[in-house]
Amino acid sequence: MTRRWSQIWERLRQSFSVEESLNTTIDTSKTFLDAAKTLQENGASLEVLKPLLQHSSSLLDVLCSPLAQVIGAGLPFVPMGIALLKLYRQNSQEQPTLEDCVFIVSQIAYLESVKEILSSDINVNWDAHFQSDAAVRQQLQKLNDIELDYEAATKTINCFHQSQLAQAFNQVLLARLASANISEAENLTERVVWNTQRYLVKAWIESGDVTKNVIEVSFGEWQKTQQKFQSIDEYLKSQIATKPEEKVFNEDFSFKDIYVPLKARNVDKNGKLDTKTEPFDLETWAKTLILATSPNTQRQVMFIQGGPGRGKSVFCRMFADWVRQNLHPLWTPILIRLRDIDEFQPSLEETLRSRIKADFAQGEDGWLTDRNTRFLFILDGFDELRIERGNNQSVERFLRQVGTFQNDYQDNKAGHRVIITGRQMALHGIDRLPPNLERVEIAEMEVELQQQWFEKWYRIFPTNETLNFMDFLQIPLDKTTASQQVSQNKKSCPQQIKELAKEPLLLYMLTAMHRDNTLDINKFEQATETEAKILVYEQALNWVLTKQRTDNRHGNLNDVLTGQNKDALRRILAEAAVCVVQSGGESASMQMVKVRLQQDDEAKELIAKAEKELGEEALKTALGAFYLKSNDHGGVEFFHKSIREFLCAERIKQSLEEWTEPGRRGRTFNVDEQTMDWEIYDLLGYGGLTREIVEYLMGLLIPSDEFRPVELFKRLENFYVRWFGGEFIDAPPENFPQKKMRLLQEQGIKQGQRQVDIYAGLNVMILLLELHRYAQGRDELKQQIIFYPSGEPQEDTRTTQLLRIINYSEAIQLGNFTNLVGQFLRGSDLRGSDLRGADLRGADLRGADFSHTDLRSADLRGSDLRGADFSHADLSRADLRGADLSYADLSGADLSRADLRGSDLRGAYLSRADLSHADLRGADLSGVNLISADLSHADLRGSDLRGANLRGADLRGAYPSDANLSDKIFGDIRWDKNTNWKNVQGLDTARNVPEALKQQLGLS
Repeated sequence: MTRRWSQIWERLRQSFSVEESLNTTIDTSKTFLDAAKTLQENGASLEVLKPLLQHSSSLLDVLCSPLAQVIGAGLPFVPMGIALLKLYRQNSQEQPTLEDCVFIVSQIAYLESVKEILSSDINVNWDAHFQSDAAVRQQLQKLNDIELDYEAATKTINCFHQSQLAQAFNQVLLARLASANISEAENLTERVVWNTQRYLVKAWIESGDVTKNVIEVSFGEWQKTQQKFQSIDEYLKSQIATKPEEKVFNEDFSFKDIYVPLKARNVDKNGKLDTKTEPFDLETWAKTLILATSPNTQRQVMFIQGGPGRGKSVFCRMFADWVRQNLHPLWTPILIRLRDIDEFQPSLEETLRSRIKADFAQGEDGWLTDRNTRFLFILDGFDELRIERGNNQSVERFLRQVGTFQNDYQDNKAGHRVIITGRQMALHGIDRLPPNLERVEIAEMEVELQQQWFEKWYRIFPTNETLNFMDFLQIPLDKTTASQQVSQNKKSCPQQIKELAKEPLLLYMLTAMHRDNTLDINKFEQATETEAKILVYEQALNWVLTKQRTDNRHGNLNDVLTGQNKDALRRILAEAAVCVVQSGGESASMQMVKVRLQQDDEAKELIAKAEKELGEEALKTALGAFYLKSNDHGGVEFFHKSIREFLCAERIKQSLEEWTEPGRRGRTFNVDEQTMDWEIYDLLGYGGLTREIVEYLMGLLIPSDEFRPVELFKRLENFYVRWFGGEFIDAPPENFPQKKMRLLQEQGIKQGQRQVDIYAGLNVMILLLELHRYAQGRDELKQQIIFYPSGEPQEDTRTTQLLRIINYSEAIQLGNFTNLVGQFLRGSDLRGSDLRGADLRGADLRGADFSHTDLRSADLRGSDLRGADFSHADLSRADLRGADLSYADLSGADLSRADLRGSDLRGAYLSRADLSHADLRGADLSGVNLISADLSHADLRGSDLRGANLRGADLRGAYPSDANLSDKIFGDIRWDKNTNWKNVQGLDTARNVPEALKQQLGLS
């Protein structure tokens, strides 16, 4: 039966033998507070509750009171509601209906929620600007018209925030907050309404037998729901609230002490960064998307990319806690480091559940479909996924899972959202990104943010040295510190120091080293960007390796570690870095580190001494002073990925120099060929060198006195030729690939013999490509170091070596070659190669020489081919969709039937190229030289021909296969006054020639 709100209230009055008071001067909200206080002190009684029923129109009348009284008095709203139900049953001698129960319990649960949410912000004076309760009473009056039946009551019980009552109650609270000029009123009311469900559950449990036969849900089910809410509370307290409080490296201060909000820029669907508009606040962007009501926006996965040390992980921990404090339970933050996921499940739901160990995720299958909880999943470190490097299909599958998850949970109204962070290179070589990916990139720190950061640093270290360093970096002092003494011995700050100081991690390192007087500024004067980063990491390592420390938990670290052999400790860190990189994850066991140190007596001795004095577990913890820390899996990991990559590069550099060290007693080299071969497999027989490691490696090698480029190139090239010939994998057992496989598998790293062999060869190829590019920029080396990945060009035949290597590497994973080597092919010499059907998607081939190369049916989608030489190359039927061919030389190239949709050909040279039957829809051909090019039967719909030179080009073709210049989907071709149409053939027979062009050329 449907009953109006006013009817239910009147029925309650009648059961208590109470009539409505006609005295309008009585303060009804005061009546409520007095009743609640008396109930708290003396317990429930008929006389206590009678004035409340007589002078009020609802329990929500209390919202007309000063909110400070409602919040601060700690009044028992739930007990009051239960007392009303019990006395109602006692007086009326009948069981309350479901509608009666919901009528009372929903109000007291809502008031409990108001009390909790508003009391969480102790800095707000809720009554400071309160003017009148007229608007509130108007909304309270509207409650009388609400109709409640069994179905509506049931919906209210199951999901309060989606109920009719929730919307009506919110209007009352909104009016109350608005009357006091409270900002974020809508956000607060939404949090209150989402939080009400837990107090409904609490009331049902505490009501006992009053509601026993009224509500279908069992007592056990209510308890289970309550335990879920409690589990979420425990998770937020232990896993989210603690994150900002964690210490920065081995410092005495926490992340929140020095964190400043970051800024970001938009990234379009093609991965291009918007540098034209001003950067925006990253937190504001994330908050806006989370709180957006547009269905399309709610389907977006938020992807935050950024280079090493840009502050992605710190943002995650700080933002997760902000959501906990300001949006929960409207949004409940779940923070997951993707590096901690050991094994990915068939669905994202299962993967999330396997990582979240809390009871609310483990206890029931429907934890993601429960409409009373809505999660914001913050997945940090996409580039640190424990997925085999180069396995882009697995990476792509994971991203698709995320995109599907986001869509599915909008469709089923649960509404969960996902934020992912990672380095921009993490998306390299992935063809099909989810269409619902909203990307931004963290911007460099501007002077304003640097100033804010130093203001926080100055609160921790209020010294003149801090002010001097700010002045040195040319960061303006604020008013509070400007009056302090600043050194007059001002030095000029090298530009690279200024650039490094724009990265949060490096800004901290520079400032901390300056604080401890270990920063050597003079070395940065002429450094490049990579060299400057290397200097920071080198000086930072020397700093932590020599810094005197003690630790009450583990004795005196000065005597045990820092007072010992610094070089041995550095080697331990370097080998640990190699172990972590080879593990394919973010950590490695201490046992694996020990195995790698078997040949280093000094390092072994140091570990043995430290373990004896500290114990193995304590040693792992003590290593935290040196950028290492123990983790939940019993292994060690680095505080930051960049430090690990730098140390790994340093370890590889050591071996490269040893391999070319001159020998004694008639030996050419100190390390013989067989030893070097094994060390290559041992050091490089894993999932692929990253761009960052290679950049650090070359930056370390080039200035080194031990760098012998010609000798190193010859030794590596010799290995490469023998590897291509199968010398190592075809050797009898136990050969080098088998040995390395065994050692890895003994440490729990799943890698087969073929994988080890492929990775060793491809990593050597990467080193050879880097040496080639280095040498080609130096006159004294360019003739001595020339690397032909596919073999030296032949006069009468095309070389197939590279094609066979690509096919071999893809035996374990499609796209493997491009994913691993593609980003290092810039400037490579591929003349005369046979690359028919090769998969080179997304490769960096800028400036590469493909002249006379056979690339028929090759897949070059999304590749960077700027400035590459394709003169007279065969690219017929090649897939070049979305490729950047700007300023490439394609003169005389065969591009017949090639797919060039959406490609960028600006400034390219296509004179006499064969583009017959080519698909050029949406291609950018502005400024392109197409003199005498064959465009017969080409599809030019929507292409940009502004400024192009089409003199003598052939656009002929018989219908229906003639050139097509326009349609409704792609639109007209674009041209301007600088487009040269002189002597173009076939325009008179081309399809859909725009009328304006016909008039311009006199064809109409």
